[in-house]
Amino acid sequence: MRIKKSIEQSIEVKQKLLSDKKLLEAIRQTADICINSLRSDGKVLFCGNGGSAADAQHLAAELSGRFYYDREPLFAEALHVNTSYLTAVANDYSYDEIYARLVKAKGKKADVLIGISTSGNSENIIRAFKVANKLGMTTVGMTGLTGGKMKEYSDVLINIPSEDTPRIQETHILAGHIICELIESEIFPK
Repeated sequence: MRIKKSIEQSIEVKQKLLSDKKLLEAIRQTADICINSLRSDGKVLFCGNGGSAADAQHLAAELSGRFYYDREPLFAEALHVNTSYLTAVANDYSYDEIYARLVKAKGKKADVLIGISTSGNSENIIRAFKVANKLGMTTVGMTGLTGGKMKEYSDVLINIPSEDTPRIQETHILAGHIICELIESEIFPK
């Protein structure tokens, strides 16, 4: 049955994540980097395309709104949410420039840029990472198995052990939720 097979495949990827000490450490390291940034008046910026853009927006909302409980908002933003900006820059420059220009405008050394791409080869995210690297920002790549070209520009790489786009995206949200939970519980302990 297709339903059961999809669930089994999703569980299998999550089991691989659970067994990979390096990936678990990358998730913890990402949370720590974000915590240090936010405590230093920095911000967490997210970018992605398609489903990964939806994940970027979802995770930014968990931080800027709330995750488990009411608390002060944290500065987190998905860079694609201004459609007038997005369409103007894509039209006037190139779709490959949409995130790089915003990182150049909004980014500073204390900030974190989290790029989400199942392939790791999204040119607009790679260009944004290059700008972020020049600004001294910390870059976190959330990708699939190989890390793609983003691996070269990521200070931390969370490369989900799969080549199946839906399974990678499901596990990106799991890792992202864990990062949000760690950030919230450490900045706002109960």
